[in-house]
Amino acid sequence: MNRFLLSALIGGAAISMSAQTFTEWKNPEVNAVNRAPMRSANFAYRQGESALTSQNQKESSNYLSLNGTWKFNWVNDASSRPTDFWKKDFNDKGWDNIQVPGVWELNGYGNPIYVNNQYPWRNTFESKPPIVPTEDNNVGTYRREIKVPADWKGKEIFAHFGSVTSNMYLWVNGKYVGYSEDSKLEAEFNLTPYLIPGKENLICFQVFRWCDGSYLEDQDFFRYSGVGRDCYLYARDKKRIADIRVTPDLENNYTDGVLNIDLTLTGNAPVELTLSDANGNKVASATATKSGKTVMNVKNPEKWSAELPYLYTLTASMQGNNEVIPVNVGFRKIELTDGQILVNGKPVLFKGANRHELDPDGGYVVSPERMLQDVQLMKKLNINAVRTCHYPDDKLWYDLCDKYGLYVVAEANIESHGMGYGDKTLAKDPKYAKAHMERNERNVQRNFNHPSIIFWSLGNEAGYGPNFEAAYNWVKTEDPSRAVQYEQSGMHKLTDIFCPMYYGYEGMKKYAEEKPTNKPLIQCEYAHAMGNSIGGFKEYWDLIRKYPNLQGGFIWDFVDQAVRTKGKDGVEIYAYGGDFNRYDPSDGNFCVNGIVSPDRVPNPHADEITYYYQNIWTTPTNLSAGKMKVYNENFFKDLSNVTLDWVLLNNGVPVRDGRICKINIAPGATTEVSIPYGEINDKGEWTLNVYYNLKDAEGLLPAGHTIAKEQFILNNANVANMDISTPSEPNVATAEPTIVDNHSFFMIVKGQNFNIEFDRNTGYMSKYEVKGTEMLTDGGHLTPNFWRAPTDNDYGANLQHKYAAWKNPTIKLESLKSEMNNGLAVVTAEYSMPEVKSSLKLTYEINGEGTVKVTEALTADKNAEVSGMFRFGMQMQMPESFSSIEYYGRGPIENYSDRNHSTLLGIYTQKVADQFYPYIRPQETGTKTDIRYWKQLNNAGNGLEFMAENPFSASALNYSIESLDGGEWKQNTHSPEVQKVDYTNVLIDKAQLGLGCVNSWGAMPLKEYQLPYGDYSFTFIMKPVFHQFHN
Repeated sequence: MNRFLLSALIGGAAISMSAQTFTEWKNPEVNAVNRAPMRSANFAYRQGESALTSQNQKESSNYLSLNGTWKFNWVNDASSRPTDFWKKDFNDKGWDNIQVPGVWELNGYGNPIYVNNQYPWRNTFESKPPIVPTEDNNVGTYRREIKVPADWKGKEIFAHFGSVTSNMYLWVNGKYVGYSEDSKLEAEFNLTPYLIPGKENLICFQVFRWCDGSYLEDQDFFRYSGVGRDCYLYARDKKRIADIRVTPDLENNYTDGVLNIDLTLTGNAPVELTLSDANGNKVASATATKSGKTVMNVKNPEKWSAELPYLYTLTASMQGNNEVIPVNVGFRKIELTDGQILVNGKPVLFKGANRHELDPDGGYVVSPERMLQDVQLMKKLNINAVRTCHYPDDKLWYDLCDKYGLYVVAEANIESHGMGYGDKTLAKDPKYAKAHMERNERNVQRNFNHPSIIFWSLGNEAGYGPNFEAAYNWVKTEDPSRAVQYEQSGMHKLTDIFCPMYYGYEGMKKYAEEKPTNKPLIQCEYAHAMGNSIGGFKEYWDLIRKYPNLQGGFIWDFVDQAVRTKGKDGVEIYAYGGDFNRYDPSDGNFCVNGIVSPDRVPNPHADEITYYYQNIWTTPTNLSAGKMKVYNENFFKDLSNVTLDWVLLNNGVPVRDGRICKINIAPGATTEVSIPYGEINDKGEWTLNVYYNLKDAEGLLPAGHTIAKEQFILNNANVANMDISTPSEPNVATAEPTIVDNHSFFMIVKGQNFNIEFDRNTGYMSKYEVKGTEMLTDGGHLTPNFWRAPTDNDYGANLQHKYAAWKNPTIKLESLKSEMNNGLAVVTAEYSMPEVKSSLKLTYEINGEGTVKVTEALTADKNAEVSGMFRFGMQMQMPESFSSIEYYGRGPIENYSDRNHSTLLGIYTQKVADQFYPYIRPQETGTKTDIRYWKQLNNAGNGLEFMAENPFSASALNYSIESLDGGEWKQNTHSPEVQKVDYTNVLIDKAQLGLGCVNSWGAMPLKEYQLPYGDYSFTFIMKPVFHQFHN
């Protein structure tokens, strides 16, 4: 490292005077001209300045921002780009202005493109590396004058361009400086020969949308162009510390620390090295006299982990200059032992997510505030690890991961997915050998000092071949202290981790049991969180917690990729692929796979992730006596800062609560705890909720934040009373309903205060009026329902076609009969369903108060081959005024059969208007499960209460299923643009298909969450209720 950096520093001046050829953007073996060598991400402050204390480089006298307004010219085709703009006398008065940083497509220049695994020119140009199109290859040209401080005279002055896509040519004061590719790492240039301190200096650069390097930047994300990160000038002393690397280690059974320091110097002067703790106290010091290695030994330092991210600060200063370089240091040790990755000797679980560096308004420009928000969200969601998919991030991201504690998989900027994994893969192309190597070298060199980085990743979905083998060997030699992974290496090729993507449950179990390699399985991508998803997440973590060589994975992905913009009629939407024009290639909403939405509001499935990623687990040993085992799944942190808060509920109503203040359980330990919830009786259902809350704030988490929870059912719940016999009173005649069977169009059942009608053409209930309150909207019916608006996973599995017979099946009325039986009016409608080879029977039992017991019974042909169905239940259109819900079931957020473990049983009072979750593309939403009762009420507290023999599911929306259905093939639709209906659509289900999460391109939910073709029967009660006011 030292020899390479020194020779590059010395040779830079000779290279600097070479002229541009404008062939660089087409030549994969020329990735840089006169670019400064990559160094670790540090900053040299002036001695004594306040910016040093805060480590805020923007406040340093050695820093000059290039952010702000630049003159800008944009052309559609590379052949039309200006070529003399760099001249000092060039007239740019007719040019536009643009902000730096800023991407073109979100500032009015061109359109965003989203494609997954093909190149963005796929519709018009055949991929033939290294050639990229000239047509539609937009070029942006920038000009600005900047005054360099006069006191920088005599110093070395460097330019830092944080991220420029896809390349850049640079001129200063009319002279060509150099060229750079690699969109996701900074390009730095030594501008000392070109700048005049104390004067205005002209800086010009030109950027191509695509270059030969774009073949290695085929990541699954929005394709923007321009400047994505901060740009600035910085000054250095001529004799200086050119680079500093730190490699922490632990010895003596992970007790004592060793800090290996590797210096690269441009002068021969002693360097003072001081290590201070978090309080500023000096704990070690050393003096280095030349480039090379120096070692510090630290007795029993605080250790760094994602749970306890303790940082020391190393300061380095060379005698005879005025600079101080601070470096954050975390003492930790990474090992691969017996099929497990160990952090400080412990086989940690990686509860991870993939994170693209994207903002709904800025695109590639992500503010420090947004980054901090992302870290805080990850902490709230119990995420402890992040993969920088699929490129290096802004250096601030790694600083935040160091400070607040996240394990990082640091990935190089390589993905050539569009070339496939076979003979055409660029992993085997010698023309791209240098680029593969350079991108990995620069990733390691820049990010070397971050303790949060546990694994280096060579790239993503780019085939396998000699180019990756060479990169692996270089990284392992350069940094033997960390593991190196690459997904396309599979089990047996060059990778320290078996890191597949979208391995199913059986594949994981087979690997865990058969152990075909001595590598841990940590999925680099799993649990595809597209739309309404993350069903079956429990089963992943049941396996991971069972088998030692399964150590977790990284959910795809953290944030929905979408652009905040205006849609139809000026409504704000999140736009995705295909929304911007009719001709660019698009992979639709496949970019919308986030745990959180683009503006960082957690999607409903985030709650399930938070639950299964939690680090405290409670299991009963003697539930009736309140005896529990509490397991601390943390590897380094005890529970001294946690309280156990409990609530006892009867039929969802809190009865007693309490707090246990001291549960100081050691990491990895289990302790029995007694919860004194007291006596319970046999009246109704008793549940016990347990919450683990922080006593004091921890990092970005406030005091009182819930970090884990659990719920226990203490007794066998009473079965719902399905007897609807009309209540009788002494000496009062029991009211009975009357059947009116002489109307041409309706069969009518009447009572003293109600009127129910059944349409003779369909057999369906078409009127339900009680005490003057209409329970069905005009034109509404109570009808069988087997369909849902397909989710993204449903579309991926082609269920909109496979299940199509159940969407609008022929339901032919064969008979409609009525009779009185034991004081109840009984109406029976029998149907044939030829497309699904079934018969259907609907039975309505009605008492004298208008309560209706409904039985929906499907009889299947045992010899027929018919698909499964989305759901089995019924739907009805109640008037829009029935806008309130009270239910006893799982909540408060939507939940489904395979995604309801995080939601707790309770009584919830909600509004219909809040049931619809605005997934970026509309789809099934709003369902609640394990319901004991569901009340649909108007503002007067009048309405219907639904109950069933067994817990059921239900939803109520101001949207129809049809309005949320994307059709046979997904259309570009957006939730805010879906028209509401003028009624409340209530769905009552025996069961609904699970959501699944293994992938979104074919995988089905697990069998136990499916509804295969067969016989089904569902009985539920609709009971009129009045004045059901809730608190």
